[in-house]
Amino acid sequence: MTFRLLHLMIAAAACASGSALAGPVNINTADAATLASELTGVGPALAQAIVKDRQDHGNFATPEALTRVKGIGERIVEINKANILVSDPAPKR
Repeated sequence: MTFRLLHLMIAAAACASGSALAGPVNINTADAATLASELTGVGPALAQAIVKDRQDHGNFATPEALTRVKGIGERIVEINKANILVSDPAPKR
């Protein structure tokens, strides 16, 4: 095994484990950096568009409401649905 192949395998494993630990993220309170790092398929520009849409039009009522942001389709919502919150969970007692 070449060093380059080994390096690529290690990088892929790190990415896979990182996405398994991602979320959940409240799309109504998270900043753009958090959205970009926690949501699969959402980079910095799209994350900033989410924040701008939220500021201009108010909070998202459901995860599916993210599709009102240009560039976010049903597939991105589906991929991330388990990690999307629209409100903070109640504190544990």
